[in-house]
This record gives sequence, structure tokens and C-alpha cells, in this order.
Amino acid sequence: MHIWPIPKIEFIPFTEIEESRAVALVTSQPAWEAVGCHLHLPLSWQVDVKEASQAAWDMMSADLVGEVVYAVGGGLAVDAAKYIACQRGLPLVCLPTALSVDAFLTWASGIRQEGCVRYLETKPPDRLLIDFQILASAPASIRAAGICDLLSIATGSWDWRYAEEKGMNPPGMDYIPYADKTAAAILQGALDCAEAAGKGDRDGLKQLLDCLAMEVQLCNQIGHARPEEGSEHYFAYAAENSMGKGLPHGDLVGPGILLIAAEQGQDIQPLRQALEACRIPLGNIPAEVVQATMAQLPHYAHQHDLPFGIAHTLSTVPDQH
Repeated sequence: MHIWPIPKIEFIPFTEIEESRAVALVTSQPAWEAVGCHLHLPLSWQVDVKEASQAAWDMMSADLVGEVVYAVGGGLAVDAAKYIACQRGLPLVCLPTALSVDAFLTWASGIRQEGCVRYLETKPPDRLLIDFQILASAPASIRAAGICDLLSIATGSWDWRYAEEKGMNPPGMDYIPYADKTAAAILQGALDCAEAAGKGDRDGLKQLLDCLAMEVQLCNQIGHARPEEGSEHYFAYAAENSMGKGLPHGDLVGPGILLIAAEQGQDIQPLRQALEACRIPLGNIPAEVVQATMAQLPHYAHQHDLPFGIAHTLSTVPDQH
């Protein structure tokens, strides 16, 4: 057994990054168009990632040439880069262009498989380079969308407690009271910085990054993600099947947090205010898709053997919140 670390985090303007090794670049076209002019990297290979599947990553990296992998962009780019760097035994440097997810800090790569998200053990980036001016200039709807992976503590931890009460936590995921309290403190930190982070304020973005780092390391320490991943993420996975590829992570998880928190009997107003402050689009999933997704969520959760939560026991189809 081992416990993964988070990456070494360095604060540096992208214009000041120096690299002498041949760089294999993993990016997305919009991200590269936005920040490529700030970077002076000795590129030996470059790929534009469009799909989160192991087969696609294997195919696109077959002709890779380089001594170090750089990931420039969002969650899809870094997940692919983590996989490629792990497969090739290469160091990995990550340059996020928005604080859109927690994937920049984790050791796993999310792939779409049979209608659900599964996680492959890969590696965390060796270096995470943060340029607050770049983050602040990101499109408003993704600039601070990583807050969704923090606000999901409200619903994920509720599910964790609920599963413990029902005797349904999977082996190795037993409820740990102090970890739950730690997660609650991280959630409060996220709520506190939402307005500033959403505006692109440096201190707000720094606090959001700190909260993401603490959330990831907490999950690393206990060996699972129950404190922050529950029925709200299951909703997002299921809704993505209906919506198709293309919607950002926050557009799917954000509405899921509100819907599931309401089903859990929680006060959703602080969560809604934080999501709105971070400019998370809450209406990009049509009402009919929300209704259908919530109706099929118990079957979906059982079908994919997801850790027990309220998704497994929903019996009513709610109005859109």
C-alpha cells in the first residue's frame, strides 16, 4: 500500500517557464490558442485531445517523441497526459488554463467506459505550474468551476454518512468521523472564497486551489473519494450519456449538487449562491433530461456498482431546482 502525494506546486508566469528538454505537448485547441503565445517550449510532438478513452489515448500517443510531457489546458488534457506520461515513463508538467477541476492534483485519469466514468491509476503531475493571470483570464464559466469538486463535499459526505447508517459502505470505505469534519472545513473554505474566485481575484483563486489540494490529499490519505464524490457525480455521469460529449464538468456536476442536496433535505441556497458566484451554468441540461436522469438514477447506480448513496434509493422524480 502507498499514499499518493499531490504535485509540487509552483507559482510562475507562463512567460518565464524555461525548458530545455524535448516537449511532448498534450493540449486542447481552445486552451492552446489562448495561452500558446505565452509559452516558449521546444516542442517535438503535439496532440489535441478530444476523447476520454484509453483506446483513443493509446492511438494518439503511438508516435510520441519527447523527453517530458506537458499538459496545457483543462481536465481532459491533464487526464490524457497523466496516462501517456505513466505509460511512457516520462516526467509530467501540468499548466492549467483554468481551475476547472481537481484532476490537476490527482493520481488518476478518468475515462468513459460503458456509459460511466472509471478511474485508471496513472500518476500525479510532477510539477503543477500556476499563473494566476492566466487563470483569471479564463472564460468565466470554467475559471473557477473546480469549486464543483468542493461543493460536492456537501452531497458526497452526506451519502457517506447515509451509507454508514445503512451498513452499505463498501469494504475499505468505512465512515471516518474526523475525515468527514475535515472535509466539512474544506467545504466551508470553498464557500468562503467562491465570490472572489469567480471574479478571478488572485487571493480567491489561491484559496480555491488550496481547498482543492486539501480535498485531494484528504482522499489520498484515506484511500477513496467518498467525502467528495457521491450521487451528484452519479447524476453527472448519467446526464452526460444523454447530453453527449462537450459539456464541461461543472455544467454537469453543478446542477447535480443542487438536485441531490435537495433530495437529501439540505439547504441548497448557500450551494446555489457559490455556484452562481463562480459562474457555473445551471441551465445547460434541459429539464426533460434532468427528469429522465433522476428517474433512472437508482437503476444507473446499481448497474454500475457505484458506492451506495441516496441515488440508489430515490423513488420520486423531482422538479428542477
